[in-house]
Amino acid sequence: MGKFYESSTVFQYNWQQVVQAFWKRYPNPHSAHVLSEDTIFREVRGNKLFTKRLLTKTNRVPKWGERFISNAKVGIIEESVVDLNNQTLTTYTRNVGYTKVMSVIEKVVYRVSDDNPNHTVAVRSGWVDSQVFGFKHAIQAFGVERFRKNCSQMVLGFNHVLSKLYPLNGQSNNDGSIIHEEKSSVQEAKEKLKDAAKRASDLAMSKATPILASCQD
Repeated sequence: MGKFYESSTVFQYNWQQVVQAFWKRYPNPHSAHVLSEDTIFREVRGNKLFTKRLLTKTNRVPKWGERFISNAKVGIIEESVVDLNNQTLTTYTRNVGYTKVMSVIEKVVYRVSDDNPNHTVAVRSGWVDSQVFGFKHAIQAFGVERFRKNCSQMVLGFNHVLSKLYPLNGQSNNDGSIIHEEKSSVQEAKEKLKDAAKRASDLAMSKATPILASCQD
C-alpha cells in the first residue's frame, strides 16, 4: 500500500471565480515546473463539464533517483468535472511516465466554504506508490514530501493568478465592475460551458493523437 497525504486550503474567492481561474493557472511564478498544457477532450453533459488535459512537468531528480529516471520530464493526465448543480470542481491527476518507479495519484475537490459562501475550500488528497524493490518505502516517503511541497507552491501560484484576475480580493472583474452572483443562473453558466466545449473540440481532436503518441514513447 502506498503513502497517503491530505490537505485543505481556503481560497478567499467565490466558487465561480476559482473555477474560471482554474483554467488560467499556468504560467505563474510558482509553477515553473509546468512546461506545457494541452486540452485533449472536453464535453458538456447536462450541467457538467468534463475535461481531459495533458500537462508536461519536470522536477529535479535527486542523485539517488538518477539510476531509475533518465529524463526529468513526465506527462500528467488531468481529468476534471465541473458540477454546476452542486457547485463542485473535482480533478483527478496521475503521471503517465515512470509509474513503476513512482506513481502519484491526486484528487482535489473545490467547493463552496461552509463558513463563508464567498470563499472556496479545496480538499486535496494524494497517493504515492512505488514498485522498486528495496527502495519502495524510501521512494514513497520522498514522493509524499515532494507532493507536500508542490501543494504549497500550487496554493501560492493559484492565489497569484486569482489576485491578478480579481484584484479587489474576489469582488470585481478585471474591468473593475462589481460581480453580482445572483445574475448568473444555472442556465447562463450552462451556455458558457457549452460554448467552451465547442471552442475546444477542434483543438482537442487535432492534438490528441500526437500528444498521446509522444507519451507512449
